[in-house]
This record gives sequence, C-alpha cells and structure tokens, in this order.
Amino acid sequence: MADESFRHSFHGLVIIDANTDKEIYAVNGDAYFTPASNTKIVTFYTGLRLLPKNIPALRYMVANDTVFFEGTGDPTWLHPYFKDSTAIHWLQKQGNLALFTKNHQEKRFGPGWAWEDYDTYFSPEKSMLPLYGNVVMMSNNDALEVSPGNFKNQITLKDTTIHREEFQNRFYISPTEQDTLEIPFITNDTLSKGLLESVLGKEIVLAKQFPEGKKQVIYGVDTDSIYKRMLFVSDNFLAEQLLLAASGMISDTLSTQKAIDYMLGNDLKDLAQQPRWVDGSGLSRYNLFTPRSFVHILQKLHDELPEDRLFAIFPMWGPDSTVEEWEDTTTEPFLFAKSGSMGNNYNLSGYIKTKSGKLLIFSFMNNHFRVPSQVIREQMYTTLKHLYEHY
Repeated sequence: MADESFRHSFHGLVIIDANTDKEIYAVNGDAYFTPASNTKIVTFYTGLRLLPKNIPALRYMVANDTVFFEGTGDPTWLHPYFKDSTAIHWLQKQGNLALFTKNHQEKRFGPGWAWEDYDTYFSPEKSMLPLYGNVVMMSNNDALEVSPGNFKNQITLKDTTIHREEFQNRFYISPTEQDTLEIPFITNDTLSKGLLESVLGKEIVLAKQFPEGKKQVIYGVDTDSIYKRMLFVSDNFLAEQLLLAASGMISDTLSTQKAIDYMLGNDLKDLAQQPRWVDGSGLSRYNLFTPRSFVHILQKLHDELPEDRLFAIFPMWGPDSTVEEWEDTTTEPFLFAKSGSMGNNYNLSGYIKTKSGKLLIFSFMNNHFRVPSQVIREQMYTTLKHLYEHY
C-alpha cells in the first residue's frame, strides 16, 4: 500500500494460485498479525476435521430407570436463529432425567476478551449446554416481549447505558427502544436446569456424577448450516461453541484448549509459523496468525472440500462488508472471503475467482491503522478487483 494513509500502520498480503500452489505475491507474509474474526476460518476447519455431518446434541446413558445426560457444546438448542428442538423432543419422551454439568474445563469468557462487553450481543458466555443462544431477546414496541419468558420479571424499563448488571441477571431496556435487543445472560447450573424444566414441562435433577459405561449420542442440525451462519454474520457464540463441540470428539472433557492443542499437534502441525491461538471467535487480542498461515489453511479447505460445498458455506464479500447479494453490478461475484475486524485492525482472507477462470487464495491483513476502516476496505477491494480482472 503506497498511500500516505498507510505509512504508519502494518500490512501483509499473500496470494497463491490454488491449483498450482504458485506464490503470486507476498509482503510481510511470515509476520504475525492480530487476526480478529479471521480466526473463525480456523474454527471452521477444526469443525470439518473433528465434527460429524450432524452436530452431537447431547450424550446420555440409562441407569436405574434414569436417563443421565450431558451437554456437548451444541449451540443450536432453542437458538433464536436455528430454533433446534431435536434434543428437547427426545428428552420429553424419556422418564426420569438427570443432568450432568461437570464435563468441562472452561471459564465463561475466553482469555483476553474485553471485560466491558459482558452485556453486548456479540459476547455471550460459553457453556456446555447453551439454551436460546445464551441471550435474552426483548422488545418493547406495543408491550414488553421477552424470550425466554423466564426472565420477564428480571427486566426493568429504564434509560441506562448498560443493558444488564455485570454480575446478576437484572436487565434494562429503554421505554423508547424500537429495536429487538439480544442481551447475554449469566449462565449457571441452576438456571440451565430451570430453563430446561420450563420447556420440557418436567422435573430434572442435577447429577453429581455420570455412570460408568459407553455413552450414546443424539445428533442435531447439519454442521454446515452452523458453519455458514458463523462465517456469514461472524457469530462469536457459534464459533466458541463449535470449538467446544469439536473438543468433545477427542476427549470426555470439553475444553477449547484441548481442541486447539489437538489441531496444532495434528492437522495444523505443518504450518510454517505456528500461531498463538486462544479462542474460537477471534474476540481475543492474544491471537496471532500470519497471512501465510491463513493461506495454508484456506488451501487445505479447498483441497478437502468440493468447491460447490466450500463456496456455499464461505460468504461473499463486497467493498463494504459481507453481502447476501453481490453489490458490484459491473462484475460477477468473485470474492468469497471472511473478514475480521476490531479497533484499528481489519483483515480479509479467502478466495478470488478471476475473470480468466483461475482461483486465487489470499490473506490480506491490516493492523494498527488510524484511518477509518472504510478507507482500508476500499483499498483492499481495489487491489482484489485488479487481480480478478487481470490475473
């Protein structure tokens, strides 16, 4: 980037031909950048390597006329978007139920997450058996509407700068608020038990331990639908839960770190620059990846997935952001890429389908700039469109 606006910031770009592995361009390709939500590309690859076609929704065992069950990290139970009730319907048909909640080594937030984001829609808590996306949805147009309804008595109509108390499930919505709010709630075993009992219409006991023996699995929605939603709207909650669910395929104890360690020691051990990788979403500034690492992972994705499936999952990207419909009326859709942004950082990694029919893989990382991010995005789009037209 020769523009004066970029003189004092840090930029890296690596481009290869997907079919020949030929490197077309590289600058700062081996340097570490804060990836932000580009981390979700690695989470996507982890899910593809470890998770089955349909996500494990719960694990269970029958002992002494009781069904003991535990969460798998599946994010879709009663989720506002997926609204999956597969496990709910199965549990409703069972007799005595005992929920085991100690199958994890996890804190509610990831390392390096911003503490002040506790009441923002993009920062729900992680949990082993998330319900309703671990958020309360509320609106106050004609009347106060709340989902799940269990929280209705904990909501106050009030003008305030926060939407929830930091350490208790006490929520606030302005009397003049026109939008539907999504506010994370604080999870705990008693709350999970109560929410489940409400929807099941039956009592559950909290089990102190899980019986010995082979656990059975109930499967939920197609994982591709979760990957697609995660990448398209850059959903942090889905990303974190997918990494937890993936860890359940290699260990009885759900753990983000176990999934990361496994991937770095196996499927990603051939990365030229080993990353610092700490979460599934990229919310943490502790994450460090190089452009070359992202290109390498994107090449793996292309090698291991049919293109029609890959590009049905990967989002299209236009000059402003991820798009459902292509915005540049002068060209065919040619950019399939995941963006990643946080204060002073904007990255984009993915694929370019060139006008000549070639497929390029790129990672374009930009850190520590002080210009508006729109300036960065416009410069990136100009560069990538030039590749589309001339390579």
